[in-house]
Amino acid sequence: MADPPAPPTPAELEGIAAETAQAAAAVISPAYGNASAVGRKSSPTDVVTQTDLRAEELVKRLLHERTPGAGFIGEEGGKSVPAARLQWVVDPLDGTINFLYGVPLFAVSIAAAVDGEVVAGAVVDVLRNELFSAHLDGGARLGGKPISASPCAALADALVATGFSYRAELRSLQGEVAQRLLSRARDLRCFGSAALELCWVAAARLDGYFQRDTELWDRAAGALIAQEAGARVELPCPENRDLVIAATHDIFDDLWAAVQFEAA
Repeated sequence: MADPPAPPTPAELEGIAAETAQAAAAVISPAYGNASAVGRKSSPTDVVTQTDLRAEELVKRLLHERTPGAGFIGEEGGKSVPAARLQWVVDPLDGTINFLYGVPLFAVSIAAAVDGEVVAGAVVDVLRNELFSAHLDGGARLGGKPISASPCAALADALVATGFSYRAELRSLQGEVAQRLLSRARDLRCFGSAALELCWVAAARLDGYFQRDTELWDRAAGALIAQEAGARVELPCPENRDLVIAATHDIFDDLWAAVQFEAA
């Protein structure tokens, strides 16, 4: 039996992710302002809309056409072909609560992982029609133009973003961390889209971002884009208790120390 074909190159995967994310954004945009929740997932605050489902089905179909045999990990649709070398990691509508309430900040996030490593990704800010993308060792781009993380050198001068878990037992701890950080950073924001917040670190619109209790599809594309833009990125592992953090190199250690639960 012949070996399966090698996956496309990281640069090619970036292009596929970007084109597919833009196609999904074109489906989502007309539905903005007319959304309603159709189900709950992990908690009453974790909802799904018909637009999430439609966008994921479109993304899944387009990716299958471009990369037949690839696996698929989607927020709404679970896993398919888990043994494939190439896995697509998709959040069809990151920022569903914003979308549902008419807050104009949500995105499509698509990442490609080969043999377990994320090698390409694209995030589209749906209403602003901004495309963030990157591939491994290829730099990061906004609208095709190179971007770099900010030069911020001190936490006291940093604008930092975070997000909150859907789990009530974590929210009180996260609130304590946010309160502590407010006295150490320039300011703190919560925009409701992990993918965009990571991309904004890449584009120097934020100096840092942290969040606990994210899922792979929330962070896969945005984390690669931030890393390729020159930010320091740490992803969840047993040692950091599921913390995602991305920041300029100069403030990373201070931000890390400030957001640990143990220091509360």
